[in-house]
Amino acid sequence: MADMTVIERNIERTDLPLVVIPACFPSMIEFFEQELPQFDGLARVRMYTDMSGDEQLLAQRMSGARVAMTTGVHFSTALLDSLADSTRCITFGGTGVANFVDLEQAKRLGVRICNVVHYGDNAVAEHAIAMMFDLAHHVGEGDRRTRNEGWPSIDIEEVGGQTLGLVGFGGIGRKVASLAHALDMNLLVYARHPDHETLQQLGARSAVDIDQVFAESNIVSMHLALNEQTTGIIGTRQLNLLRPGSLFINTARAELVDGDALLYRLQKGDIRAGLDVFAPEPLSKDDPLRALDNVVLTPHIAWRSKQALQGIVQQSVRAAVAFLQGTAYNVVC
Repeated sequence: MADMTVIERNIERTDLPLVVIPACFPSMIEFFEQELPQFDGLARVRMYTDMSGDEQLLAQRMSGARVAMTTGVHFSTALLDSLADSTRCITFGGTGVANFVDLEQAKRLGVRICNVVHYGDNAVAEHAIAMMFDLAHHVGEGDRRTRNEGWPSIDIEEVGGQTLGLVGFGGIGRKVASLAHALDMNLLVYARHPDHETLQQLGARSAVDIDQVFAESNIVSMHLALNEQTTGIIGTRQLNLLRPGSLFINTARAELVDGDALLYRLQKGDIRAGLDVFAPEPLSKDDPLRALDNVVLTPHIAWRSKQALQGIVQQSVRAAVAFLQGTAYNVVC
């Protein structure tokens, strides 16, 4: 809290509605400051420059706000109810807004919810590929062991010519496919609604189901959105289809996968995984995944490139300005 500051714009214009940014990633502050002039003549703005998760404090900060611009803020039923008298629009800096706001409750209260889209396609795709390379080329392991052991003997694997199976083929999945195609990988893609033209351009095969992806791929990468239909969609059956030596990568959502089943499969020691997402987050200090040497762990950072953060801010501001002007942008409900 000692490092928290409050940045305000047009605050003397008490005739204008209030826009509040109740919590902000430090790396987003610069981008918000660049975009805040868009509110001139439309709204007062108050931005808090820390990432508090204290619900009572967040409620105080958003009190009286017509628009709340949020990233990483979870709205409990009580918090959303407490804001409903004044707050008419909430922008959420991500795609998985349903995991942070009860959309049905927001509809009942008449609160507009907006999200941001495709801001991190390239960042997440690159991170998935980076994890694939780390698992195959042992870059992190090689660094650690060279520092500690002097000159270890480590064999690596080439990814070219191997089969990469993608579960999901939205913006991120397509970008991963494009990068993998350039690496001369074979592509096997499961999508509920296959884009056959794009698949053909990439020389990719369309899988009949998810089981086929797990059974026939050397590397499987998850790129599904999380919803009621996809929660727990990967379980013991699919994970047991992975052949020894396979790689499993998840930069999407941890809840897509049965956590116990994944842990059991990894503890067998014959596959490796790259995981950027966990349930719950942050990963607890005693989580058994931390003890496994066949897993590469990163703290949900795949989306946090400079370009992606700037895209989040720009879309969030655009959605808030649109609401204040009586139009709509990226409205979820």
